[in-house]
Amino acid sequence: MGRILAIDYGHKRVGLAVTDPSQLIASPLDTVHSKDLLAYLKAYHQRDPLAALVVGMPRTLLNEATDATSAVVGLVRQLRREFPAVPVHEVDERFTSRMAHATMLAGGLGKKARRDKATVDRISAAIILQSFLESR
Repeated sequence: MGRILAIDYGHKRVGLAVTDPSQLIASPLDTVHSKDLLAYLKAYHQRDPLAALVVGMPRTLLNEATDATSAVVGLVRQLRREFPAVPVHEVDERFTSRMAHATMLAGGLGKKARRDKATVDRISAAIILQSFLESR
C-alpha cells in the first residue's frame, strides 16, 4: 500500500503532508516553492510510489470560487496528466489555515514559530489529508 500525499497549494508556497504506509496517520512533510512542486512530486513518487494525491480546493464561506481556485483547478488537471495512474482527489480546504494556527497554539509553539507561513502551510496540508482520511 502506497502513501497518500496532500497538497495545500499557494501561489508562492505549497504545503505538503503525507500518510504513513498504512494510510492511517497524516503528518506534515515539507514546504516547496510552487514552481518546484511537480519536480518534487515526481522525485518523491519515484522514491516512494504514491497511492493517491489529495489537493485542497479553496472555496469561500458561500462555497464559491476564490482568487486561488482557478490556479488549483489547473494544478489538478496537470497532476492528472503527469500522474495518470495516481488518483487525484479534491478536498474542501476552508478554515484549514485557521485550524493550523489553533493547532500550533495548542501544541505550545511560540509566537515566532506560529508566524512562519511555511509551517502553517505544512500543518494545513496535514489537516486536509486527515479530513480526507476520515471521510473515507
